[in-house]
Amino acid sequence: MGTYDGPGIRLVVFLQGCPFRCLYCANPDTIPAEGGRMTSPGDIVRMAVAEKPFFGRRGGVTFSGGEPTLQAKALIPIVEELKACGINVCLDTNGGIWNRHVEQLLKLTDLVLLDVKEFDRQRHLDITGKENTQTLATAKWLEDNGKPFWLRYVLVPGISDYEQDIRALGEHFRDYRMIERVEILPYHTLGVNKYEALGQEYRLKDVPLNTREQLERAEALFKEYFECTVLN
Repeated sequence: MGTYDGPGIRLVVFLQGCPFRCLYCANPDTIPAEGGRMTSPGDIVRMAVAEKPFFGRRGGVTFSGGEPTLQAKALIPIVEELKACGINVCLDTNGGIWNRHVEQLLKLTDLVLLDVKEFDRQRHLDITGKENTQTLATAKWLEDNGKPFWLRYVLVPGISDYEQDIRALGEHFRDYRMIERVEILPYHTLGVNKYEALGQEYRLKDVPLNTREQLERAEALFKEYFECTVLN
């Protein structure tokens, strides 16, 4: 059960596999395509239906990861069942994968939580190992197809907090009508222990947490372009 992955109280389903290699990933165990626990679609639907009384008017199910669109084909019938049961569905995605199954999944989804890691293409490549071309194209598809989405941005000191990049992002998205909320997510190190357990090096171990001044400055910058900015 989560309250930070979409509106209201939500059942959050984490899926295995992700094409990005974000330096600050909090779930490194979900990056490989192998691993996790095999869960049947029926089990997910039954769990969601059982928890539906807790969702209220705003809650529902959020598919996260990892990158859930990596398993878009398998998710489509699950989302169709959830919708038939009157359950709201959110998709937390980096927007970096596109095919006909992803498009169909997005059409079924009530709300997309779009993680934009960085607006500058090279810095996005440095952070994730991938360019942001498809992420921005996915955002444009959501806008053109009238699909509501939240834009989420992790603020990492010295890595994704450049004023010129935030302003470039603001100029790019400022006229989008389908952005319902812009979330600034402070950098955290809650996943560091997972790297140690996996025998992997956490490459941002020397990066400090955001100061209050850094967060307030970023919030003020985002609010110049988006009234719906929220600092989480």
